[in-house]
Amino acid sequence: MEYKIRFAQSSDADDIMSLIQELADFEKEPDAVIINAEYLSVHGFGENPAFRCFLAEDENNNILGMALFYHRFSTWKGLTFHLEDLIVKQQYRKLGVGKALFEAFLNHAKEKKVNRAEWVVLDWNTNAIEFYKSYNATILDDWKTVQMDKETIENL
Repeated sequence: MEYKIRFAQSSDADDIMSLIQELADFEKEPDAVIINAEYLSVHGFGENPAFRCFLAEDENNNILGMALFYHRFSTWKGLTFHLEDLIVKQQYRKLGVGKALFEAFLNHAKEKKVNRAEWVVLDWNTNAIEFYKSYNATILDDWKTVQMDKETIENL
């Protein structure tokens, strides 16, 4: 199968949203997505984009998957990339698309000289865990993800 990896553009917002929803469905959270393609366009492709995104695209311009990431700053490590989501459409998994997207992300991190790349993986997603281990990634068991939603923040 032939495909290429490229940076997303604002015209890709609908395809990115479709992948986000597919990931939410896979993670058993189909109703958790509150953004839409317009929101992605506004926040991801303006003057100061909140994220970057690699897309895998076949020879017919069909989007196969994405790696969406953004800059962070660690007080201990400095510049960091956070990989928010790596998703490949179900029918294209196990064909090397995820590997190509992940390596594009890592190569970009190397090119930008970041001091750390990080991401979160669900503890039940053993395929992803084994995939990341194959790259010698360190999986931290002693850190917990902490979040507050918009409603909670607004009610402080």
